[in-house]
Amino acid sequence: MSQQLPSLPVTFRPTRTRAVLLTVGVAMFVVITAIALILPSLGPGERVSFIFTAALLFSVLVLLSRPKVVADETGVTVVNLTRRRHLAWAEILQVNLRAGDPWVFLNLSDGTSLPALGIQPGIGKQQAIRDATALRALAEAHGTGPGNS
Repeated sequence: MSQQLPSLPVTFRPTRTRAVLLTVGVAMFVVITAIALILPSLGPGERVSFIFTAALLFSVLVLLSRPKVVADETGVTVVNLTRRRHLAWAEILQVNLRAGDPWVFLNLSDGTSLPALGIQPGIGKQQAIRDATALRALAEAHGTGPGNS
């Protein structure tokens, strides 16, 4: 049974988690800013402090929603919270998502393992399994996985 490979380029990301984080971030920013502007007892400095805190909280949630894995003809780009790393297909030996793992791990040809936070079970377990399976199939088809050595 041959699996249909996704067409490249393809982006994997935890869409439900991302939607929740961004929605909560916008809601928090709006509510905290509204409170800062509505409360008559706050001075200008305190209002700015409230709005700055709201922006800071929103930016943290945006950062948490950043992870993704982008596969294209040249390889895979893993975007985690603060780092971006491009891997050639040949560098990826194995794509792992075991029961209980918080996200996919890529076993690399240099003997290290790279977490790929863009595929995480969280609140979208079935989607993460489908994405991990698709990335595994792409790595095997394009890289040095089974049958390509």
